[in-house]
Amino acid sequence: MIIGNGLAGLWALGAHYQPSLRTRALWWFTVFAEVAVFVQAGLGVGMVAGQHIEPVKFHLFYGFVAIIAVGILYSYRQQMKQHLYLLYGGGGLFLMGLGIRAMLVAKAG
Repeated sequence: MIIGNGLAGLWALGAHYQPSLRTRALWWFTVFAEVAVFVQAGLGVGMVAGQHIEPVKFHLFYGFVAIIAVGILYSYRQQMKQHLYLLYGGGGLFLMGLGIRAMLVAKAG
């Protein structure tokens, strides 16, 4: 999730400045990286519910913020059509940052 969203974000930012990077593969990779957020959050919820693990509180917070961020990115795609690559570039890097922060909080707790 961290690496995928980071790469998708960098690719989208590069595509904003370099039109040759604007391919269909960029969008498939972005979808794959963003779906990974939902998969990882779902697996985490399943672990907490199934194994009765007490998670670090802010770790859950960052996971749910990542899900909300994906929804916000998707909902703004029409309004930001002229800046779509910047939207998904920044959004991918933001999701990467949330994943890194969630990982660091979990290790500290």
